[in-house]
Amino acid sequence: MSGAALKLNETGPAGEGEAGLAIAPAAAREIPPAASPPFATLIRRWVALHRMQLRSVVIGALSLMVFLLAWYLLTEYRVSFHVRFTNVPSPPQVFESFTRSLHDQRFFNHVLLSCRRIALGFVIAAIVAVPLGLVMGRFRVVRDVVFPVSEVLRPIPAIAWVPMSIMLWPTNEESIVFITFLGSFFPILLNTLHGMATVDPVLVRASQCLGAKEFSIFREVYFPASLPSIFTGLTVGMGVAWVSLIAAEMISGQFGIGYFTWEAYSLVQYADIALGMICIGVLGLASSAAIRGLGRIVMPWSRA
Repeated sequence: MSGAALKLNETGPAGEGEAGLAIAPAAAREIPPAASPPFATLIRRWVALHRMQLRSVVIGALSLMVFLLAWYLLTEYRVSFHVRFTNVPSPPQVFESFTRSLHDQRFFNHVLLSCRRIALGFVIAAIVAVPLGLVMGRFRVVRDVVFPVSEVLRPIPAIAWVPMSIMLWPTNEESIVFITFLGSFFPILLNTLHGMATVDPVLVRASQCLGAKEFSIFREVYFPASLPSIFTGLTVGMGVAWVSLIAAEMISGQFGIGYFTWEAYSLVQYADIALGMICIGVLGLASSAAIRGLGRIVMPWSRA
């Protein structure tokens, strides 16, 4: 009886044992796949992940709106309380000047020429200042030779270099690029030196104990450790480069956004003055943001 019962349990009543074993995999295959989350759920997840960035964008947009509103009210009512807004153009007037400049090829030529000068001067300054700062930070003799000269030249403003640069270089274009180079060179150099000074000497000694050569120490220890300071110097240098460029274009240039702004003042076109200033600010913001974005790519470990 016990053997018959055991056999009955294995096969099951009405022969369900083998049929059940055969049907079970098919039933498992027939389970429908999990449904993808709806689009609204994906949006909520994305907002939750980027909550801080969105908050910064909203606060920045509100701040900009408050600034534009204050600008409009001060110019609309011609406020003159020690600071005179009687001749300052209003935002609608500047926007009208902007729409008119969109159809003027000369305006785009001014912008493109200034961007080319910035790119040339800044790239040359970075190519020279970063390696020089690394070498000065590593070798005391080089630092003792170069640092006093750089400290004497660094406080000289860009405007003071305009007459000298005109005498030094054969063309006006080269002199403006040279002034742009000077403006960005010193911030990059000093920040690179600061980065070299903050390198942990324990890391250097550890690499030397492991048999690393001088070039390997530069590549694997000094350069990665100095990268945050180097990119800080690049960002600061880009801002100073724009200041130097605009000063040079206003004094000795015949083209460029700085010359466009100064020409608008000479022709009493106040809306074009504000347009030139806004254009300079936007270009400077975009170039600095590009450097910071490059820094995040090169330094994925950094939060900066």
